[in-house]
Amino acid sequence: MNHSSFQAERLERLAALAMLSIGAAVVLLPRSVYAAGGGQEINFFMLAMNLFGGLAIFLYGMEKMSGALKRVAGERMKDILGKLTTNRFMGMITGAFVTAVIQSSSVTTVLLVGFVTAGLMSLAQAVGVILGANIGTTITAQIIAFKVTKYAALMIAGGFVMSMAGKEDKTKQYGHMIMGLGLIFFGMALMSGAMKPLRSYEPFLLLMQNVSNPIIGIAVAAAFTALVQSSSATTGVILALSMQGLISLEAGIALILGANIGTCVTAGLAAIGKPREAVRVAVAHVTFNVVGALIIIWLIPVFAEFVRSVSPAAPHLTGLDRLAAEVPRQVANAHSLFNVAMALLFVPFAGLLARFCEKVVPDRPMVEGSEPSDVAYQPRYLDEELISTPALALNMVRREVKIMGGTLEQMIRGIPEAVLDGDLDKTRALCRLDDRVDAIHEAITRYLSRVGSQNLSGPDADRVLAAVTASTELESMGDIVENNLAHLAEVRARDGIDLSQEARDALSGYLDNVLSAVRSAVIAFADDDRNAARRVMAMKDSIRRMDAECHASQVQAMQSQTGVENIAVYALQADIRENLKRIYYHAKRVAKLEARVEGAAAWTSNMASQGSLLPFEKVAVRTGS
Repeated sequence: MNHSSFQAERLERLAALAMLSIGAAVVLLPRSVYAAGGGQEINFFMLAMNLFGGLAIFLYGMEKMSGALKRVAGERMKDILGKLTTNRFMGMITGAFVTAVIQSSSVTTVLLVGFVTAGLMSLAQAVGVILGANIGTTITAQIIAFKVTKYAALMIAGGFVMSMAGKEDKTKQYGHMIMGLGLIFFGMALMSGAMKPLRSYEPFLLLMQNVSNPIIGIAVAAAFTALVQSSSATTGVILALSMQGLISLEAGIALILGANIGTCVTAGLAAIGKPREAVRVAVAHVTFNVVGALIIIWLIPVFAEFVRSVSPAAPHLTGLDRLAAEVPRQVANAHSLFNVAMALLFVPFAGLLARFCEKVVPDRPMVEGSEPSDVAYQPRYLDEELISTPALALNMVRREVKIMGGTLEQMIRGIPEAVLDGDLDKTRALCRLDDRVDAIHEAITRYLSRVGSQNLSGPDADRVLAAVTASTELESMGDIVENNLAHLAEVRARDGIDLSQEARDALSGYLDNVLSAVRSAVIAFADDDRNAARRVMAMKDSIRRMDAECHASQVQAMQSQTGVENIAVYALQADIRENLKRIYYHAKRVAKLEARVEGAAAWTSNMASQGSLLPFEKVAVRTGS
């Protein structure tokens, strides 16, 4: 599933569902009927239009609010990634927080598929996050149940003014968040108002009595949630029904259980074609929600009485009016209490659930004769589902750059045998490693281009450019090894140029320092480690001193022994030194960028003058971001 269209596809499904329902209302139903006993005319066309139009506005508001929340909390969401791998209880808390921000347990589970596939967490840790995600998604019901729909227009207007008039990006995002919340309430008001005539429509009341059957209620809600791929949409419809007193608390609980099960479909779709670890995440999600529903389904009457005892009551009302006043808050509380209770019940058994999933989805047997080198490189961390959350996507880019840096270090360590010894087999191995570096660079660049096409904040735009810089500098180091040093290895082998042990030792020492600088530069960028960046920059004087000493030693050796061979030896050593020095300066560029000594804008301006920027980078240069 494509990252940028994930939410859009849900809205498209909802729009299609709305159009089909409205069309059915127009073709199959009479334009209007009279409610039984009350003489009130019901226009089903208007009812369907307001119901599904309100649902579309509700989901659009959810999308707008969660998008703003992700941008405001982007850095914090990046920081919590480290907490995901501490323990299952912290994972549960983190899952609840992330889902409360994203407002979709489906999206959180999709993110987990990417994390487990990338090896960022074990399956047992992912189970803890899934449990927390189910808690986080109850925030939606709690917000709606406060019944502040009468302030919807004020929130929409206020949020619009903030988003348009705000000078700072954060102010604009808060405006989008408030506006989105207002749209949620406005959509709820439309849905609730559309259903009001049904309060006296006998066939619909009979239908709602059938929904009170737990099996039917769960099946209906699961099917609807699977169709629109949003448990929040189902929750909105359930609360809209309850606000008109059209369903009992028992029916609302059954529908909520069905929504929990239906939301598993999204994780299942995200796991298609992914490694076995990702499929296990989807199985864990399904297992938890289904088992939880099976546990509570037999206890719905008891559970409903407990929820009523802890929820506000309206004894001064009777009939449907009392249900309309009490049930929305009761359904929201039931949703939260059920998911919290199930999470606390299951979290101690996260390891057992993980082992169960591993048995259900075992590892595929290895195919004999297959070699990793025979398979085209596939990015390990660049999950497309994360692109809509730039802070998380950029964190994954750093991890991918670390793999790129590890491959580059392997190349540099192979220079002595390939270049100093003139071993052409080793030289070809270096070139193959550079192909891998190039493939990683291409994947990162393509990924960052898609991240850059998002509506980025200023800081996130800077981080995208910094990531492009780091990746390009590392790729340039690989090109120096493949194009220049590999050529020197061929010259060394072809012309039979011998290096003295003293020269080899001097160049090997030089190489060790350069390798140390490259390793520190990679750590600086991948781990956001400014101390590592400063170490690289502090090596400048020692690199210059070592280069000067090597040069003086080589001049002295050439002067003591004249001849064409000695000139060739000197030229070879000088070329090796020059290329090693160039590698160091590329490493220093990465370090200066991370240490905030040289911003990405300076690098971008230079690249722009050469005409070698990506489209989103050119926009950043023009806008000064």
